[in-house]
Parts: sequence; structure tokens; C-alpha cells
Amino acid sequence: MLQTNPYKGKLIVVEGIDGSGKSTQINLLYKWLQNLGDRDVYFSEWNSSKMVKSTTRLGKRNRSLTPTTFSLIQATDFADRWENLLLPLLKAGVIVMADRYAFTAFARDVARGVDRQWVRNLYSFALQPDIAFYFSIPLDVAVNRITSSRAKIKYYEAGKDLDLSKDTVTSFRMFQERILNEYENMADEFGFTAIDGNLPLEVKQHYMRKIITEKILEND
Repeated sequence: MLQTNPYKGKLIVVEGIDGSGKSTQINLLYKWLQNLGDRDVYFSEWNSSKMVKSTTRLGKRNRSLTPTTFSLIQATDFADRWENLLLPLLKAGVIVMADRYAFTAFARDVARGVDRQWVRNLYSFALQPDIAFYFSIPLDVAVNRITSSRAKIKYYEAGKDLDLSKDTVTSFRMFQERILNEYENMADEFGFTAIDGNLPLEVKQHYMRKIITEKILEND
């Protein structure tokens, strides 16, 4: 279990399978909070540490990443951003927003066959978000969104390293199904705030702003 956030800053994250609509929503939330001007706000994306970027790129290009090495590289990326950016900002009272958090590793790594408890232990230094929005959406809807908007699905993104199927789209669907199952199993464990990914964009945004106002802004 992740530890409760003891700092003045607040941590808001979004999670969900590819095509769930989470990135669009957190970008809108980020701009909204910035425009309010009441608190400093910082936005962070998954897998964005410069320290391991070249290693990750090389491993993907050579297709040499095993599930365990992939997990370790992603954890290193997260730890670097956590120690040098996210944690200091939380201590300073900043609202930190993250497009994907440790739960992404909990879902993807386990979907690749890595031991569930081992992955959780890798991220035991992280804090439980103050709000973790989880975008729940039917698998077919999410897959259709991705396949209709992308010219090509990348090798690891499609889970081709797992030999699920020779067909890229079929492999992607099977891999996303595994990830979706992990997210659904985590929902109660980590207290996700579920969002129906099929709702209109403005309805989802209104609901998320309401939650943030009630849980964070009105309590400051």
C-alpha cells in the first residue's frame, strides 16, 4: 500500500488504458487550475525522465527489453522524476498533476508477466495520490480509438514482445485486455475515482473539476 501524502502539496493523477481519454482530460484540468491562479501547478508525463531516455530508446529500437528490464527502466525513470521534481514540489505546496503514475507500472508490468508484489515493492517509496482518476472504458471502444487515429502501433505498445499474436492489432487488443483487468482489480485497493470514459468530454471535465474543488481547493 502506498503511503498517505503528508505534505501541503496535492497529487492528482489520471490512469486508464490507451484510448481511454485521460490525457485530454488532465490537460484541460491543468489549464483550468493554471487559470485560477490560486496555487502553483506542475504537470508531469509518464516515462519523461531525461536520465534514462536514451537507454529506453535504444532498448526499444533493438527490441532487447525483457519484461523485467522494461519494468526496472520504467521504475528508474519514475524514481528520478520523483526525487528531483515531484517530491520537492509536493513539499513546497505545489499541486502536482501526472498523466500516469505508479499504477501504470502496476498494470502494464503485471500484464507482461512480472510478479505483482515485486512491482509494487519497486514503487514503495511513492505516495498515494490525493485523487486518482481512473477512466473506465470498454476495451473495444478504446482499441477502436487507437487504431483509427494511429498510422502504426509500436512494437512494445502492441505487446508484440509477448508473442500474443503475429497480427499487431490483435496483439494490441489482447495486451490492453490484460492491462484493463489489472486496472479493474486495483480500483478498490487504491481508491480510484472512476470516470465513465464514454461520457461527453465536457461532462467528464465538469465532474473532475467538481471533485478537485471539493477535495482540494475548498480545503486549503
